[in-house]
Amino acid sequence: QLHATEYASSRNAPTGNRRALLRLEVSLALGEFEFRLDDREFQRHTAELGEKGVRTAASWALNDTASDVLEHIQGRMDVVFDKPTRFTKNACTGRGGRVSKLEATVTERPSVGRRHYLKVQEEGGRRGQTGLEKLLDSRLAFDGQITSVVPASGARLNQYGNWSTGQRNQALSGVKAQRDKRTNTTAASRKRNRKRAGFFVPGKGSKLSPGIWKRDTRGKISKIVHFTSLAPIYDKRLGFYDGVEDVYAERLPEYLRRTLAKVAARMASQSG
Repeated sequence: QLHATEYASSRNAPTGNRRALLRLEVSLALGEFEFRLDDREFQRHTAELGEKGVRTAASWALNDTASDVLEHIQGRMDVVFDKPTRFTKNACTGRGGRVSKLEATVTERPSVGRRHYLKVQEEGGRRGQTGLEKLLDSRLAFDGQITSVVPASGARLNQYGNWSTGQRNQALSGVKAQRDKRTNTTAASRKRNRKRAGFFVPGKGSKLSPGIWKRDTRGKISKIVHFTSLAPIYDKRLGFYDGVEDVYAERLPEYLRRTLAKVAARMASQSG
């Protein structure tokens, strides 16, 4: 979660203790950084434009910076991932600040916060099980441990290089691993659809390697997915923190200068 918070100034505080501060906290459930701006510039503009004028300029600058941070993260995904899905690219969302609350945020969407893959891509390390892997490990009659599932040469892939939903559902039904048992293939349904390919998992002692195999109507078999007891280990790739630091350091001061000038011009035109 990224926070660009709070321009704070107290009219009632003694001049020597009065502060104007913009603080940026960056975290992705992994760590935090904090950045500060020199508040002497804010003191000068507060005297010229008043509290409300400076806070208005600060809110505009924060929101513009947050938009650039979000765009940067999405751009990084195009670089480090091979064909990132729309779900991955839209993993983060932004929320703008207001004059009354100078806080702009870029954070994981709630639907993504429960997922692990972006966090692993940021820091590297061992990937946890996906929903599919947990399902197969708990439901499948297999003499072994299923820690990860990897598409094999016979898998049908979608445009992003992932196992296609259609074939995945057919395979899960064929090996009786669907969450809803009513959608599993039965002897009766197999008899009604003799021209449909079947799916199976080799039993103990089989010469076939662990995974889900497909048998077509001619009896030819091909492997659809591999089962492995090893968890994938990823190198650090995303660079979320480094990128955010660079965007913040470069853009926020620039935006502040622009928005303060804009507020000053607007106030001058109104007074004239």
